[in-house]
Amino acid sequence: MSVSAVNRIGLRAKIWNSLAGRVGPKTYFTYTPQVSQVLDREPKWVSADEAVQCIKSDNTVFVSGAATTPIEILRSMTDHGKQKQLKNIRVCSIHTEFESPYSSPECEGIFRPMAFFISSNMRKCINEGRGDAVPIFLHDIPYVFERNVIPVDVSIISVSPPDHHGFCSLGTSVDCIRSALGKSKIIIAQVNNCIPRTFGEAIIHQSHIDYAVRCDRELPAHEHKDPNPTETAIGKHIADNLVEDGATLQMGIGAIPDATLTCLKDHKDLGIHSEMFSLGVIDLVNSGVITNHKKTFDKGLIVTSFLMGNKKLYDFVDNNPLICMRQVSYTNNVHIISQQPKMTAINSCIEVDLTGQIVSGSIGYRLYSGYGGQVDFIRGAAEGFDGKGKPIIALGSVNPKTKDARGLPSSKIVPKIQEGATVVTTSAHAHYIVTEFGVASLFGKSLRQRAHALINIAHPDHREWLEKEAFNRLKVMPSA
Repeated sequence: MSVSAVNRIGLRAKIWNSLAGRVGPKTYFTYTPQVSQVLDREPKWVSADEAVQCIKSDNTVFVSGAATTPIEILRSMTDHGKQKQLKNIRVCSIHTEFESPYSSPECEGIFRPMAFFISSNMRKCINEGRGDAVPIFLHDIPYVFERNVIPVDVSIISVSPPDHHGFCSLGTSVDCIRSALGKSKIIIAQVNNCIPRTFGEAIIHQSHIDYAVRCDRELPAHEHKDPNPTETAIGKHIADNLVEDGATLQMGIGAIPDATLTCLKDHKDLGIHSEMFSLGVIDLVNSGVITNHKKTFDKGLIVTSFLMGNKKLYDFVDNNPLICMRQVSYTNNVHIISQQPKMTAINSCIEVDLTGQIVSGSIGYRLYSGYGGQVDFIRGAAEGFDGKGKPIIALGSVNPKTKDARGLPSSKIVPKIQEGATVVTTSAHAHYIVTEFGVASLFGKSLRQRAHALINIAHPDHREWLEKEAFNRLKVMPSA
């Protein structure tokens, strides 16, 4: 049958109502709003400029992100908004790549970006008040759509071309996309041959796409860099002291996770359950270090929600049944995380104060990122059913890009956090803090003991100063 884009939700209701009197609930024939369900309709193949004509003033537009950011359609959307003098279009996303033309100053009043996690292309817009940041744990984002807290008019996504069954793949980003699509009135897809075909919750049938736009372009690449001595030292401390054989790992992208992975070559039976993972995982899979054999859930599979890397990583996950893509409401579910064996969560931050408060979301008042999945995994590891979870925050002891009042590189272990800074992980959540100078174990420690442990892993140039500041704050000398 021919169904207009605007009536796609109506089709669901019509099918549901027609079946309600003939079949019981939860049968094979009962219609489901899942985007993997096959409908009797075809997408309309159009240009990017034609696809965005459906966007109106006061609409809410959801945009897929990370490596699958549909940049060509977003450029057309921006031009459309300007040409038609549209107003008040809310654009929701988690983390987008490339530029974000709709967030430029000239688009103020036309588009209002809303970020669930602030990417670099959104920082200026949000810190200048032209966009909004949403404080939210990563695992909660799908519920914003499922519970209609944010009703979605149009979703703009990227997919692989349909296979012979008509199924496309969301590729390297699933995160909250399925939840947004299930509530969207219109779905626009940038169909890209360069999108890896992934499995799990990544599949979407082409019949749910209203407007399809052909656009083949390489995915954004984050090239691997060899870790510096500081990062290597941190990775070695984590690998040698905190990662056990048979552990399940969570780690994000970046130099410290990569450095840690390179130090795990002699470990055995490691598993991956992480909202994302980096290039270093590939060598550990190929060498038999990562087997996922000991995992409680998804045994034998690497479970993740989104990926950022380079062509080597994208080729590794393409058509690879070892990789199971899930929404963040699953990957970041504390109950599931806590049941994985020896769950070891490795995250980073901007600064840590002497009580163990962990700042990750802002630099003072300047918004930088967001809550992300840090607390999800820190708490999940801490609650580990086997009592062997390791919640880890890893950071270099100093920031070489900034200087303190004494002209020294600024310490990242500080007497007190900067005014306005966003504490993502509280002092009560903090367990292990790692710098290039060692591991501080904070769980069950008093403020005096915590200060002592943190000062011992601070840069030697700052330890005397930190000790004096700790005494001024706590009215007692730090000690074990």
